[in-house]
Amino acid sequence: MTQKSSDSNTHSKVQADREVLLEAQKNGKTLRAFMKLSGPGWLQAAITLGGGSLGGALFLGVLGGTSMLWIQLFAIIMGVIMLSAISYVTLSTGKSPFKSMNQEINPALGWGWLIAAVAANVIWCMPQFALSFEALDRNFLGMFDYQFQKTPQAKNLVSLAMFMVASAVVLLNMKQGRAAKLFDIILKVMVGTVVICFFGVVILLFTKGGIDPGALLAGFIPDLTQWNHPAGEIREVIAGMTEQEVGAYWTDTIVTAQRNVMIAAAATAVGINMTFLLPFSMLVRGWDKPFRGLARFDLATGMAIPYLLVTSCVVIATSATLHNQLDDHLKSTDIAQMEKSEYFSAIKPILQKRVVSLDKTGQFDGLSPEEVDALALPMIAVLGENEKRAAMSLVKPNAFQLSKTLEPLLGEGPANFVFGIGVLGMGFSTIVILMLINGYAIREMFGGGDSPVPFVIGCLLAGLFGSQWWVFWGGDTKFWFVIVASVLGSMLLPVAYGSFFLMMNSKRILGDEKPTGFRMIVWNVLMLFALVGATVAAGSAIYTKMMDKQHPMVFQIIVGVLIVYSLLIIAGFIWNGNRRKRALES
Repeated sequence: MTQKSSDSNTHSKVQADREVLLEAQKNGKTLRAFMKLSGPGWLQAAITLGGGSLGGALFLGVLGGTSMLWIQLFAIIMGVIMLSAISYVTLSTGKSPFKSMNQEINPALGWGWLIAAVAANVIWCMPQFALSFEALDRNFLGMFDYQFQKTPQAKNLVSLAMFMVASAVVLLNMKQGRAAKLFDIILKVMVGTVVICFFGVVILLFTKGGIDPGALLAGFIPDLTQWNHPAGEIREVIAGMTEQEVGAYWTDTIVTAQRNVMIAAAATAVGINMTFLLPFSMLVRGWDKPFRGLARFDLATGMAIPYLLVTSCVVIATSATLHNQLDDHLKSTDIAQMEKSEYFSAIKPILQKRVVSLDKTGQFDGLSPEEVDALALPMIAVLGENEKRAAMSLVKPNAFQLSKTLEPLLGEGPANFVFGIGVLGMGFSTIVILMLINGYAIREMFGGGDSPVPFVIGCLLAGLFGSQWWVFWGGDTKFWFVIVASVLGSMLLPVAYGSFFLMMNSKRILGDEKPTGFRMIVWNVLMLFALVGATVAAGSAIYTKMMDKQHPMVFQIIVGVLIVYSLLIIAGFIWNGNRRKRALES
């Protein structure tokens, strides 16, 4: 089929869809038409239900049990509000929001949005490669007592191999042939398998009475005290500690990790790169004003509801399996018994740090790491069970250990294998989508159009940088890399949300399509709610970096970028004002 005939078929389909919508709106029967024509919302779901959402939900369950379900609920609501706003602007104008933002609002905001989306794509590609590597390493090869990471340079070689496969998939996707569709089906089956299993675990837990319905419903009610206090059963564990200073130590330590997970879980619901994908996916489909109601319906049913159901099931399953759990080996006061636990290598440095903090005599001063280790081991064993439970909540389980969430349904071996399939499918599919988004962004950076060269460069750029994740991350558990990347990504989101707020209130952009009266009040209240939420999350992420004494340079760089960007925004408003003034005078 030639490109011309393909374009003609696409135009005919869009026109037919438009007539279906107009007829449905005329008869007041839009639901059926909406269900038939939805699309871009499901594309958003493909990226929001990636490795980031899985990692965020898993760690929410580990740290807070079901008490933190409200975070993802409110995050997806805020995301849908702002995505609905940018879809309204895009479909009302039929123009690229990047160009509208530059011409009518502020070029600093437009370019900031685009550059932030590119940065987010690159940042987010890295943990997806890390998660995919973790699945191959722990869940598949680990079954045969062999792991890639035991082989020198394996991380680089395996990641580059994944990059080449992802690049081939991207090229196939551009051609939209049978091979691309087949690969897409395979990935959906891989992801769908693990999602169905998490649903199965939750159903099984309900039937066996392993879930308290009251506690579950309470988890969807916002609890802002979780910002300063441990969540879930761990709060009671710390309250049961005998010495006040002991509880204070664990509260400070756990709350720091908990804040990062809360920010990350919120950031993975809707990232700034997703705000860039949506309007362009709609324009490519040929959608316009009659499709505005469909766009909102599509976001709610295609993205928000699946996201909330899946992530909630992951949190519930993880809570029942890993939250406030301590195996018999770790409960022992014999260090030889503790060392038999599969979690000992992960919990050891946490407990060792606690033992060193208790030292009032300076006996650890000046000792080598090996000497500290030998001296601290007996002291670790005699710590109380509550302290060990608190320390266990800070352990970052690897992919093999996290697969235990599926064991109630599948058993140990199958759970490990199925979990690995799901993680690999989620991680790899997200890599492909992030590469595609970056292709759209780089092409827009060079003027838009249909040129394949900047598009391919953008795709390869994100994938190549992502494959080098191992240079930037040396942690044992790759799942925690998702949390780190999410905290960084959350700092970028207010750029997009603030821009969308200004665009929805711009008469120059929307003209007669700008909402007025009560509709505008509703839009502004909802958008301000989302904007304030995103700004608070970003400010919290910056605060966590400010308090990070180990990497002070990171905070200094962030502050420097914020100052420079703020000056550019001011200059952009001045420049645009002068430009419009000159246009009126001429």
